[in-house]
Amino acid sequence: MSGKKITRLVSTAVAKRSATLRYYSSTNKINIDTPLSKPLPGISVVKGDTKFDSHSKTQVTKLSNGLTVASEDHWGQFATLGVLVNSGSRNEVAYLGGINHFLEKLAYSSTDKFQGKQEISTLLEKYGGICDCQSSRDTMIHAISLQKAGLDTAVEILSEVVLRPCFTEEEVEQSRQAIDFELETLSMNPNKEIQMMELIHAAAYRQNTLGLPKMCPPENLPIINRDLLFTYLKHQCTFDEMVIAGSGMHHEELVELAEKYFTRSPSWSNMQLDTQYRKDKSYAQYTGGLATVNEDLSNVSLGPTPMPELAHVCLAMESCSHQHEDFVAYCVLNALMGGGGSFSAGGPGKGMYTRLYKNVLNRHFWIENATAFNHSYADSGLFIFYGSAHPHRLADLTAVLSAEFKRMTEKIDKADLARAKRQLQSMLMMNLESRPIIFEDIGRQVLSSGHRKQPLYFYDAIERITESDVRNVATKLFNSPVSVSALGTLNMLPDSHVIKSMMNLDKPSLASRLLYNRR
Repeated sequence: MSGKKITRLVSTAVAKRSATLRYYSSTNKINIDTPLSKPLPGISVVKGDTKFDSHSKTQVTKLSNGLTVASEDHWGQFATLGVLVNSGSRNEVAYLGGINHFLEKLAYSSTDKFQGKQEISTLLEKYGGICDCQSSRDTMIHAISLQKAGLDTAVEILSEVVLRPCFTEEEVEQSRQAIDFELETLSMNPNKEIQMMELIHAAAYRQNTLGLPKMCPPENLPIINRDLLFTYLKHQCTFDEMVIAGSGMHHEELVELAEKYFTRSPSWSNMQLDTQYRKDKSYAQYTGGLATVNEDLSNVSLGPTPMPELAHVCLAMESCSHQHEDFVAYCVLNALMGGGGSFSAGGPGKGMYTRLYKNVLNRHFWIENATAFNHSYADSGLFIFYGSAHPHRLADLTAVLSAEFKRMTEKIDKADLARAKRQLQSMLMMNLESRPIIFEDIGRQVLSSGHRKQPLYFYDAIERITESDVRNVATKLFNSPVSVSALGTLNMLPDSHVIKSMMNLDKPSLASRLLYNRR
């Protein structure tokens, strides 16, 4: 198209728009020069629904049977709701590890009323709905998102799935096969973050609570059965350990539906089950220690393209629980350290200006990954450095990470701290624009504390964090023994006493200092 023709088209469009404005102005007696910041003369101002003023406040109701209902109303045609149970792999100390992994795979199977996943999916599809179940070390979550018109159906499905599952032998066997396939896929995946998080928790909380395996150990796959699953549910899945949370509905409606469907006794209440088990109420005991898996990863790949052989190491120390006064400071410290893979950049907390990028990945070309994590639970927490490099550089990688661990206690650049706080605040507010995340935030906070703190509370708490606060929590980390995990060809992994020396804040390792100054 020629330049003259484009000019004629643009001129025609401008002329038509000017004519439209002149017509609208002449017929409605409106000055077209009125700025957008002011209402047009003669046009009434639309007022919002004053009945919706309380939508930003989480309402909490406790039913007579001990069940808690929490929700917030929001504009829109869809809602997200679900059931959170204060139960996870940490509660399996008296059982075979992997029960919660099985329960996750068995979710939305047959119940007293529904024949199976197909019938449940068909019901939800009428309202554009989807369902999901996720288990973690401390929480089991069943969630549904759908149109608001299907709330009654959603709450009924949740009550059946959580309180009245059937767990047929066929369904248990299908879940067993699914878990076996998942474990095999993980072993072939070059990304070893999931396995490393398992190992570092096992090292930090040796043989207790948070150190128990989240993934079902292969040796337990053929042993876990229907009776054991119901026995676990009978003791851990009780009304006083549950929260029904919702985002996008009237609170009174959700309470009414909870009373309608969640007052019947669970299906396992009348079963003859093993009586030797009791409800687990144990506290996390941080021990520190070493957990390693010596494995040849030279042929690990999900496709025909070979991947570089890597060895992986984690260094960790105890931080704090999510209810502790230092929790926000540890979150800021985590954002300050940031990190990621050698090719990843961008995103809150992962930018090229975080310390693990500037001081580690940018200085040591042979390091493939250096990332900081902060895991917080009801009674403990874990601050972790995770790194990957070729197996023959494993000793150097450990030294570099330990040196950077200790540098957290030193002076912090003002611009770095301000950037970390802004990144954390933006990530907080951006995530909470999503309805499913709001639902999970409501449920987790109410389950752990009985109420929900609004996002602005945490935004302001982040803003108040100072350099002194961050350095103080970094120093507190060294009050606990170090935890170490490693995976891969580990011939070059330093001995545990050498790693402890590297992580000694009072006696800095000469090797660590020399390695850190390499370019």
